[in-house]
Amino acid sequence: MKLNRTQLLPDRPGIPPMAKLPDPEIIEPAHLARLYADGAIDLIVVLGPTASGKTRYAVQLARALARTEGALCSASLRDPVRANAPQSAPSVQAEILSADSRQVYTGMDIGTGKDLAEYGDVPYHLIDIVPAGSKFNIYQYQQAFADAYADVRSRGAIPILCGGSGLYIESVTRAYKFEKENGLPASQLPMKPYYIGTLVTREERVARIDKRLTERLQEGLVEEIRSLLSSGIPADDLLYYGLEYKFVTQYVLGQLSYEDMEVALGNAIHQFAKRQMTWFRGMERDGVRIHWVRP
Repeated sequence: MKLNRTQLLPDRPGIPPMAKLPDPEIIEPAHLARLYADGAIDLIVVLGPTASGKTRYAVQLARALARTEGALCSASLRDPVRANAPQSAPSVQAEILSADSRQVYTGMDIGTGKDLAEYGDVPYHLIDIVPAGSKFNIYQYQQAFADAYADVRSRGAIPILCGGSGLYIESVTRAYKFEKENGLPASQLPMKPYYIGTLVTREERVARIDKRLTERLQEGLVEEIRSLLSSGIPADDLLYYGLEYKFVTQYVLGQLSYEDMEVALGNAIHQFAKRQMTWFRGMERDGVRIHWVRP
């Protein structure tokens, strides 16, 4: 039976619409810089559903924090006797740690939306750290995060955790929930995170997802997955990774037509984005304060 995008779209007639969006805030980088310098927070978290602009927001925030923090440090270190003497601001960097469950794999670039060029001069971590075809669990992520987080902090840089994998985010910012399942002690992880959520309307999100999927297919998503299969990675491993890797692999194997693959994949991404928002709103109901912004 041929799939139909209208039938498969989330929030279709008969399904309750998404809950009312929270009111957006305006967050000043200088305020965050002061909170971090004072020890009131020890990690900035940028989270949001897929295609909500969180990576771009995190990169822009990292650059703004570096400028702001440098100015604050310059003011705090200035010799009061020479208050009027010109002084250069120390170089204080902000660095991004990924919280994406699939960007850890090398060679899985288009399908996971790494968009590495978007980072520019902002350092990033926890991307391309294990080979495609391997399995990477939540406890391995905890340890990798703890090592990268300690490294960033040891160099005086400001850590920004950015991603849409709610489980990964909670595993390192609310580690007490994992301690009884062989997780790292909470003392090795951030204790005072500041959460920022990127907010888009349902209509914007649907349009962005559809546009991005079209672009990724044009950029060579099918060819990327053919290359992974040709390199010896079993099809079952790619199916395990889900979304782009599941449906495009089914197309390459001849199990889906191109049209049905595109429709089924688009629908799956829309449903995934809804589950992400459900997870984040669940965190709020559990007592987590998320500062929602319009990126």
